[in-house]
Amino acid sequence: QGHLEESGGGLAQAGGSLRLSCVASYFTFEKYALGWFRRAPGKERNLVAAISWSGGTTHYADSVQGRFTISRDNAENTVYLQMNNLKPEDTAVYYCAADISYGTMVAVRPTRGLDYWGRGTQVTVSS
Repeated sequence: QGHLEESGGGLAQAGGSLRLSCVASYFTFEKYALGWFRRAPGKERNLVAAISWSGGTTHYADSVQGRFTISRDNAENTVYLQMNNLKPEDTAVYYCAADISYGTMVAVRPTRGLDYWGRGTQVTVSS
């Protein structure tokens, strides 16, 4: 059973930066698409950013385009989310996910659940 563990969350001021990391284990990392999702209080969990297995294709939610960058290091089994120019509305629990299909990862209404999820890390942005 695959395992994902997030780190790097915390408190930041508006305009500041944080970098989230997610380390994977117990599955073939380099074959999987990876994504970051977030759930704000009282809202649904939504896709923030995704990256294909090779790193050659990325996708961003409109709300973070130009501010967040997703990247991966297949040698270290790690995916990152660099978050710059943070806003209070970025406050949420951020989750790392992995799936064998990039298409499923970015689907608006996926037909099945993603393969693996982390437990999440809290990001709080103060104004």
